[in-house]
Amino acid sequence: MSDIQFDLIVIGAGPGGYVAAIRAAQLGLKTAVVEANHLGGICLNWGCIPTKALLHGAELAQQLKHSQQFGFSVGTVDFDITQLVKHSRQVSSQLVQGIGQLLQKNQITVFNAKAKFTAKERLELTDAAGNKQQLSAPHIIVATGAHAALLPQVPVDGKYVWSYKEALIPEQLPKSLLVIGSGAIGSEFASLYHDLGCEVTLLDIAKQILPTEDAEVAQYVQKQFEQRGMKILTEATVQSLHIQNEQVTCQIETAAGVQHLTFDKVLSAIGVRPNSAELGLDSLGIELDKGFIKTDQWCKTNVVGVYAIGDVAGAPCLAHKASHEAILCVEKIAGIANVHPLDRTQIPGCIFTHPQVASIGLTEQQAKAAGYSVNIGKFPFQANGKALALGASAGFVKTIINRETGELLGAHMVGHEVTEHIQGFAIAKYLEATDDSLAQVIFPHPTLSEAMHESILSAMQRAIHI
Repeated sequence: MSDIQFDLIVIGAGPGGYVAAIRAAQLGLKTAVVEANHLGGICLNWGCIPTKALLHGAELAQQLKHSQQFGFSVGTVDFDITQLVKHSRQVSSQLVQGIGQLLQKNQITVFNAKAKFTAKERLELTDAAGNKQQLSAPHIIVATGAHAALLPQVPVDGKYVWSYKEALIPEQLPKSLLVIGSGAIGSEFASLYHDLGCEVTLLDIAKQILPTEDAEVAQYVQKQFEQRGMKILTEATVQSLHIQNEQVTCQIETAAGVQHLTFDKVLSAIGVRPNSAELGLDSLGIELDKGFIKTDQWCKTNVVGVYAIGDVAGAPCLAHKASHEAILCVEKIAGIANVHPLDRTQIPGCIFTHPQVASIGLTEQQAKAAGYSVNIGKFPFQANGKALALGASAGFVKTIINRETGELLGAHMVGHEVTEHIQGFAIAKYLEATDDSLAQVIFPHPTLSEAMHESILSAMQRAIHI
């Protein structure tokens, strides 16, 4: 059987893959997408989108809890977790359907199958029924994403020990929950389940929760969690677990000694591993680094005509990083002029805990370790009029400025809706704004964003409201 020919084939239809396919089609390339599971990838089906729908429910729960502050007296409130889960799944389904329509609109051929390289420009597809067919293209982009990493001593059974998938579709809320791993995924689930009324313990092997965030931000979030009743265990590891009488007893080693704690459910959220196996990459000699596909600044692998984007190409494992890589990779393939390679210092990160966390660039510790002489600006939301009006005064904005040049090296925010505001610092950083130029920007009043301005002024020893 002869191959079906395309100009470009994308393996995987997550936020990297489907964006790459659409941009390729826009540029006139005959394009195909091969997806083994579902359009939208983990992000839309089991990640970013459904978790945010659930987290909004948790936010509503907190608003109801504090409604008396605004003059409302709320009686008994009934909560149905199945309805919140239903809403989450409907949101996901709607967006996945939209991606299908976008691919159809751009005349992109979609194959529901698994793909494997059989040669440099050739793929063999196998669908769910076992049927095979051959595709070929001079350019093939691998965008297969990643899956949950697992601990051998914490086997996921889907009933008592969860992965993120089970945590997204609980039939009922557990009374107690242990979350292993305090990165973005673990901390978001810990915050979610705590705000919905569960007794949550958050555990991490690192010295601080949110290990990749600025230490001051991480310490603040931990304090907020603990003040609301969450238990935090850092520098701790789960040695073993035992399921009995529909509960999970965990042996946990901490700096203070070994503890035996019992929970209704355990959630393993220790990170992700790349989906790079079973693609036939070894037959082409494609270089890997701990399973992640090694690429250059244009997302090229060491094999001409093969590219990799998104989680499978390495950290940071973020949907917006994958989408950005998709566009630059395709535009470079198409010969577009003035394509800019990815600058990882320009990638913002968002964590949708309560309170939210958002950041871009270097932390204070990283900046100093890199040898920069820095000015640190900091402004609390307690001094922001809009935050006080909303009853959301927890948190602060922190900026790291190069003392010699005024360059914005990093910005770190914790507080209400800071994930919506970090793009302001992202734009400023990309346009190489200095502290002096940012000080001249007129921020509207009354807004939460004024705290961003005041943080810059604080770094210049010019803050007005503190």
